[in-house]
Amino acid sequence: MSEPSGGRAPRFSEAARVFLHFKDVFGDPNAGRSRARKQRREERGSSVPFGAGRDPRGLGDALSSLTSQLGWNSPLAQSELLASWAEIAGAETASHSTPAGITDGVLTVKCESTAWATQLRLMRVDIMTHIAKRYPDAGIESVRFQGPDAPSWKKGPRSIPGRGPRDTYG
Repeated sequence: MSEPSGGRAPRFSEAARVFLHFKDVFGDPNAGRSRARKQRREERGSSVPFGAGRDPRGLGDALSSLTSQLGWNSPLAQSELLASWAEIAGAETASHSTPAGITDGVLTVKCESTAWATQLRLMRVDIMTHIAKRYPDAGIESVRFQGPDAPSWKKGPRSIPGRGPRDTYG
């Protein structure tokens, strides 16, 4: 670039004049980029890298938030409860009893003898306390202890009381 001489306009080299001419015709190439970048950033909102809510989370946190969003907390807590029966009831007691399932908030436990069923009925409060503390999402309201199955004419939990098949003989 040349120095200004007297009161005249500054003299530029030919390359500078061509650049200024293109700048007038096509606009400033650098000015448009920064504006476009800024607009794209504003459009993206929270998906900007290093923006709010973009911190990495652990796998456990991600799975727990997913299960709560999908409403799986109760079934998962119930299956954990059934799997950890030995920790809830104790090792010796668990060797003589097994949880059969959970229906309408009632945990059914099958015992190998009526004596063990009676003993567990006496321990019901302690067992319910352990369940309420460790598995509050399981939704257990009560525990039902069953002795060994004896042969019966009864055909299920909702059978009609009465004489049964004997009344067909005469």
